[in-house]
Amino acid sequence: MIAVATVLLAFPLGFFLRSHLAANVAYAIAYLWAFTFQTLYLTLSSFGGDESAFSKDEFPLSYGLVAAAIFAVGFGLVALGHRLGAQRTERVPI
Repeated sequence: MIAVATVLLAFPLGFFLRSHLAANVAYAIAYLWAFTFQTLYLTLSSFGGDESAFSKDEFPLSYGLVAAAIFAVGFGLVALGHRLGAQRTERVPI
């Protein structure tokens, strides 16, 4: 879910919003909502006995690292979208 939110929202927010800060904040809010929902979903399923997402015996460090990497990639996509959007508005018609 967090990967889907990143792919669908990060670049367009950077491209269409003029403020880089506003694009980053909007992406962070959307990502953190999806992260909370996804974590709750996986945690509740693990309480029901499903250990495919989290094992009860070990700390899910890999889940946190992958989530942090996806978050960082999203900020990179916001920056790329912002750069391309700024170039689009700076072009002078011939």
